[in-house]
Amino acid sequence: MTSRPGAAAIIPAAVMLAALGVGLVVGGRGTVRVGGEPPVRSSNGPEPRVVVVGAGLSGLTAALELADGGAQVVVIDMSSVYGGHAVMSQGGVSIVDTPVQEAAGQKDSPDLAYKDFIEWGEGANREWVRYYVDHSREQIYDWLIDLGVQFSGIDSAPGNTVDRFHQPAGRGIGLVTPVYRACLERPNVRFVWNTRADSLVVNNQRVTGVRTTDMRDDTEKTFEADAVVLATGGFQSNLDLVREFWPAEFDFPKKILAGSGRHSMGTGHDMVRKIGGALVKMDYQWNYYSGLPDPQNPGSNKGLNAANMWGILVNWQGKRFANDHGWAKDVMPALLRQEQVTCWAIFDETTKKEFSVSGSDWADAEKVERLVFQNPKLVQSADTLEELARKSGLPVKGLTNTVRRYNSLIEKGVDDDFGRFGPGKTKFNNEASVKIETPPFYAIQTFPLTRKSMGGVAIDLACRVVDKKQQPIPGLYAVGELTGLALINGKAAL
Repeated sequence: MTSRPGAAAIIPAAVMLAALGVGLVVGGRGTVRVGGEPPVRSSNGPEPRVVVVGAGLSGLTAALELADGGAQVVVIDMSSVYGGHAVMSQGGVSIVDTPVQEAAGQKDSPDLAYKDFIEWGEGANREWVRYYVDHSREQIYDWLIDLGVQFSGIDSAPGNTVDRFHQPAGRGIGLVTPVYRACLERPNVRFVWNTRADSLVVNNQRVTGVRTTDMRDDTEKTFEADAVVLATGGFQSNLDLVREFWPAEFDFPKKILAGSGRHSMGTGHDMVRKIGGALVKMDYQWNYYSGLPDPQNPGSNKGLNAANMWGILVNWQGKRFANDHGWAKDVMPALLRQEQVTCWAIFDETTKKEFSVSGSDWADAEKVERLVFQNPKLVQSADTLEELARKSGLPVKGLTNTVRRYNSLIEKGVDDDFGRFGPGKTKFNNEASVKIETPPFYAIQTFPLTRKSMGGVAIDLACRVVDKKQQPIPGLYAVGELTGLALINGKAAL
């Protein structure tokens, strides 16, 4: 790969949706030349045919940009609706040097963002990071604003020295819906729903189509194409693959919940492997400590990302084990080192309102109250900490001593145990660190939760899938979480 994007192939302005944690795309409004052949061969002949597999944010963006570039695009998806993993997310997007930041008094720059990303994202791809920070304003912010996305504000995010995590109105659905609507307005974009992509068609060492199955009647069909763009998402809902590629430094948990998209099963990874494509950094898995069994799927291995950043976390002994206001990058390894890999969120009535569940469909506080807090299998509550410990199966002495110690540190103003609050800490860290003293008290047990694939199908700087010798496979491209988000995040999530 070249040291910087340069020479011969066209990638779209929207390529930057990769590093958000929600997409990396090819196609293009305004062109950036990135080494390799064009995604779609230009000629004076018929309009090129492109099959996009996956109607999540990265697939929709690829379809839109390719259509605007003149291609005839067919989008195939296993679901009957658009959105993929993106609709489950909060929708936050890290973007550099925007009007939203300027209005909030946040002074940002590409060089500052590059430094943050490289320092926080262990093992990040420096070339993609450099491209991202240099172009995110134009190719994410401006592009999304033009489509009608509205940003409601900015937040801090792990590893970022300034606030650059832009929150869209409506969470993830507010981010992806305008892209989908734009696709519907293009006459050269066609959607094929309830259809599973089974394998790639290869002729003369070039990918020329996709074999599929209609999931409603099991009929098989082959879609021929000049190019295939795989946007099938990650593999974090396939716990067999999660186990296969689990980081070697940790034992695989006895209980782990699947918290990614319903179809994040690694199907794209399998298709690529079968034709000799390479996988890279598959052990770069972004998991959470805050997995709550999904009350809408009882008895399954499905989980929700649920947390209260104003409470504390305790282990099976009722003791704090990490900075409970720290980022998942720090808390998750601490949890995995516990004798029992599970923890409890402890908080009181005053901070109950700060409890949240990720995802557009969990923005309704009444729903959270009804399905979570009124479910005794998920939440224990009591008027005393002693009773709460007994209900939760925690040692009474362990929990009461922990809360007493934590409250005394609040009075002191410094967390001598784990550095959660005190001088030099962020304003939010200090504001969100309050005594646990107002009954009723709450305990919610959580487990490791899979979430994002930070490694995946290997691509070059033109989004072309490469083989184990780093040679591009003609006619085949990959985008989004399937690629591990182009390794822009490294092992972290920015």
